[in-house]
Amino acid sequence: MRTKFLIPFLMSGLIWFSSCNSDSDSNGTARLQVRMTDAPGDYEEVNVDIRSVQIHKEDTDSESGWLTLDEINPGIYNLLNFANGADTLLASADLPAGTISQIRLVLGENNSIKLKGSNERIALKTPSGQTSGLKVKINADLKEDVTYVVLLDFDAAKSIVARGNGQYNLKPVIRTITQAVAGGIRGKVTPAEAKPGIYVISAENDTIGGFANVNGDFLIKG
Repeated sequence: MRTKFLIPFLMSGLIWFSSCNSDSDSNGTARLQVRMTDAPGDYEEVNVDIRSVQIHKEDTDSESGWLTLDEINPGIYNLLNFANGADTLLASADLPAGTISQIRLVLGENNSIKLKGSNERIALKTPSGQTSGLKVKINADLKEDVTYVVLLDFDAAKSIVARGNGQYNLKPVIRTITQAVAGGIRGKVTPAEAKPGIYVISAENDTIGGFANVNGDFLIKG
């Protein structure tokens, strides 16, 4: 029996497991989630209007290379709600395995801040974000059948620039962290005619599994 272990470099708490018994689930894709967190800033609110999340597979600015993630949670996000380790899911998608070079956030017009001790929201000017979007270099290598999380770590304190006339600009300072959070075990059993069951038992005695297909191939995710 030949097996191939798809082991991420960082495993987090897994909350679900799945298995398959055919090649139909192995189509050369990886799962990508884009989440957002924040380094605290000295404001009551820092509100960012996120409309779309896109990725680019080449290290160029060619518009033809941008791909919009299809599972998007658009809305106005107060960055300060996601400080001290909290985060939120912005978008996700199943993507062809391979390298992604950039992420772009397309912003709406409803970006604002609220200063400490004030009830007034002040509009943030984000000319570049409202036209071409905010581009962040990432250079992540997505392996087949592995789930990844790209964490966009906003620095709220450094992202707000006072203009000196009571107005403010949003010039995001973003750090990216890429984690593989779930992998799988792929293999082939011979003879396939035996129609074997495949089981994986963890150190905590949790058992997951499935059956090989007619060719003896199997893939157990999670």
